[in-house]
Amino acid sequence: MSRFPRTAIPNRILVPLIVACALFMENLDSTVLATSLPAIARELNENPIDLKLALTSYLLSLAVFIPVSGWLADRLGARLVFRSAIAVFALGSALAGLSSSMPEIVASRIVQGVGGAMMVPVGRLVILRTVPKSELVGSLAWLTIPALIGPVLGPPVGGFITTYFSWRWIFWINLPIAALGFVLATLFIPDVRAEESPPFDTRGFILSGLGLSALVSGSTALGLDAIPHLAAGALLAVGVGLLALYALHARRAEHPILDLGLFAIPTFRAAILGGSLFRVGIGAAPFLLPLMLQLGFGLTAFQSGMLTFASALGALVMKFTAQPILRRFGFRAVMTTNALIAAAFMTAPALFTATTPTLIMLGALLVGGFFRSLQFTAINALGYADIDSARMSRATSLASVAQQLSLSIGVSLAALGLEAILAGRGGTQLETGDFPPAFLLIGLVSAASVFIFARLAPNAGEEVSGHSEPRPDPVTAARERG
Repeated sequence: MSRFPRTAIPNRILVPLIVACALFMENLDSTVLATSLPAIARELNENPIDLKLALTSYLLSLAVFIPVSGWLADRLGARLVFRSAIAVFALGSALAGLSSSMPEIVASRIVQGVGGAMMVPVGRLVILRTVPKSELVGSLAWLTIPALIGPVLGPPVGGFITTYFSWRWIFWINLPIAALGFVLATLFIPDVRAEESPPFDTRGFILSGLGLSALVSGSTALGLDAIPHLAAGALLAVGVGLLALYALHARRAEHPILDLGLFAIPTFRAAILGGSLFRVGIGAAPFLLPLMLQLGFGLTAFQSGMLTFASALGALVMKFTAQPILRRFGFRAVMTTNALIAAAFMTAPALFTATTPTLIMLGALLVGGFFRSLQFTAINALGYADIDSARMSRATSLASVAQQLSLSIGVSLAALGLEAILAGRGGTQLETGDFPPAFLLIGLVSAASVFIFARLAPNAGEEVSGHSEPRPDPVTAARERG
C-alpha cells in the first residue's frame, strides 16, 4: 500500500469522505437532471417522457462498464483507476452542458456513465478492503453522509439554475467538485490492488455488455414511440438470451467477469435480489415526482426542487441512527419491516393534489426519505457481510451492475406506466390524475422485496450489524429436548 500524508482524521473516516466526493457528483447530477427535464425538453423540442433517455443512457453505460472496474482496480491499482474515472466523468459533464440536441446529451451521458462505472465501485472497494467488518456499517454511513448532500442540494439547486439561469449549468457545476476529488484522491486514497490479477474475461464482457445493453434499451424503448413495441420486445428477448448465454459461460469460466457463484451466499443473494426490487421504486421516484409537481401541479422547477429535496434530507438524518437500529434489531427484522414502511411512503405522492398543503408534502417526503435510506444502508452492509477479501472486487462489480440495472428498470417502468395511462384515456398530454397509478405501481414492486428479506436467517450478518440472537440456556434446551 502506498504512503500518503498524515492527517488528524482517521483513515476509516477520511477515505470514505473522499470517495463520497464521487458519490456527491453522481447524486447531485442525477437529482439536478431529473428536476430540469421539463425545461430541457422544451428547449430541445422533445417530449419530457422521451428525455428519460438522458437518465437511462447513463444507467446503461454504468451497467455495461461496471464489471470492468473491479478487474482494472486489481490490475492497475485503485488510486489510478479512481482518479481516471473522475476525469472522464468531468469530461462527460462538460460535453453535456454544451449539448444542443437529444442525441448529443445522450452521448454525453454515456461518457459520464463510463466515468461513474469506474468511480463509485472502485471507491467502495477501497473501503471494503481497508475497514474491518465490525466497523463496516459506520464506514458506509460516513461514505454516504456527504454523498447525500447531493440529493439535498440537487432539486433546489437544479430548480434555481433552471428557473433563473440555464439548465446547462446543472452539468458544469460538477467540474469544480471533480477537481477537488481528483486532488484529494491523489493525496490520500491508498493504492489498493489484488496480490494476483486474473486474466480478463473478454468473452464474458462481450456477452454481459451486449445483454445488458439490449435489456436496458428494450425496457427504455417500451415507453417511447421511437420504435415499434414489437422491436422493443425483440430487444428484450435478445438481452435475456445473451445474459442466459453469459450464465452458461460463467459456470465454465475460471474467472468470470461477473461471478454468479456469489449468489450461493445467502446474505449476498438477499441483498442483491431484494435490493434490486426495492430500488425499482427508487429509480422511478426522481423521474415521476418532478413531472407531477411541474406538469401536473403547475409548479416551477425551483418550487418543485424545494419540495423534492425533503426526501434526501430525511435520508441524511437517518445515517446517524442506522448502526444502533441494526445492532438492536438485526438485519432480518429491520429489512422486512422497513421494506413495507418505506414502500408505503413511496406511494404517498399518489395522494398529493394541487391543493395539498406544502407542509404535508414536505413531511411525507422527509419521513419517507428516512426509512428509504435505512433500507439502503442495511442492503449495502448486508451484501458484503460474508464476502472474503479475495472475492470483494467481484462482489462490488456484480452488486453495482444489479443496482444500476434496477434503477434503469424503475425509470422505464414509470414511463411505461404513464404511457399506458395516456393510451388508456386517449390523451396526448399528461394530467394530474395520470400520476397516482404510477406511484402505486412502483410502491407495490418495492414492497415485494419483503418476501426475499423474510427468508434471511435471524442472525444474518451479525458480524457486521453487531446484533446477536439470544442463545438458549443449555440446561433449558436439554430439558426441552427430553
